[in-house]
Amino acid sequence: MANPHGTHIWYELLTSDVSAAAGFYGKVIGWTAAPFAAGASAAEAYTILSAGSSAVGGMMKNPMPTGPIWLGYVGVDDVDAAVAKLQSLGGKVYRPAWDTEGVGRMAFVADPQGAMFYVMRGASEEKSDAFAPTTDGHCAWNELYATEQKAALDFYRAMFGWEQGGSMPMGEMGDYTFINHGSEMIGAVMNKPEQAPAVTWNYYFRVSGIEAAVQRIKDGGGTITFGPEEVPGGDWVINAIDPQGGAFGLAGSK
Repeated sequence: MANPHGTHIWYELLTSDVSAAAGFYGKVIGWTAAPFAAGASAAEAYTILSAGSSAVGGMMKNPMPTGPIWLGYVGVDDVDAAVAKLQSLGGKVYRPAWDTEGVGRMAFVADPQGAMFYVMRGASEEKSDAFAPTTDGHCAWNELYATEQKAALDFYRAMFGWEQGGSMPMGEMGDYTFINHGSEMIGAVMNKPEQAPAVTWNYYFRVSGIEAAVQRIKDGGGTITFGPEEVPGGDWVINAIDPQGGAFGLAGSK
């Protein structure tokens, strides 16, 4: 894995209907979907999502008793060491580290407040560009809903070396606090809105033309829950729910 420790290297949707979700996101974001491995059982089958020639994420049947959810993979130098550190910091391990041939070693975990994600050491030495904020079809922003912002930032600083950037006041909702990884701003943490069902990570994918994307979401049976709204830097963002119930975000020009 050529990406530095603490880089988002993959995004994954756990959903109730993989085929329907692939069709929806294909129309909304432009991803193409292809099976990862022939001969896998229905419970194990994995679908790769690509933006052009770049694989940016995947999807599979949700094995958990939860609704559909997007999850991020954070690249680490050593998965076992990262899991041990996470546990020492109060995090939870949902699935201990395992190996997938040709893919890498990974573990499914959660931070002390309950936000779920993976840690992974990829088998390939090629650099992942799944997080590429200015490229259509790639993740543009990683946003965390937290119950305690300072505690969340302390945890992720210890885990991945992420640092607090500036912040933007949002009135009664509190501050929107930016997160930096090295010299790059990768996302932000905010107080969990009352209507949000749980502490979670939210991921925004880039599209060209946010208004056209809104219409594609509606035409595909999705629901807009916020926006479009302009954010600092000139982008417009929306939050939405796909037809199966998975929450996601889009960022793009007006």
